Amino acid sequence: MKNKKTVILGASTKVERASYKAIHNLVNKGHSVLAIGQNAGEVAGVKIQTKAIPLKNVDTISLYLNALRQREYYNYIIEANPKRVIFNPGAENPELSQLLELNNIKSERACTLVLLATNQY
Repeated sequence: MKNKKTVILGASTKVERASYKAIHNLVNKGHSVLAIGQNAGEVAGVKIQTKAIPLKNVDTISLYLNALRQREYYNYIIEANPKRVIFNPGAENPELSQLLELNNIKSERACTLVLLATNQY
């Protein structure tokens, strides 16, 4: 299996959050994870950054932020030039989808947890 460098945008240390579960599942499946969230912390050995740090060679950015909170990350996401961006349930954003399309970045409305569980990640 290929390691897909994944950025979790909207990472949380709250056990009940999907972003928390996604970090655990990605790490368990051998992917390298960079987590960015509002509050610092650690999940599955991954430190949550509170600032957008420079990105290189990113396969996937998985969004766990609502459309309004994504705005401040538009340029960041486009500059990272990931192979794809996953809009998890609740993170759907037609405006960002269009921006990604204009920059030749694939986006999909999906659930990272489901993709991992069904080996479609």
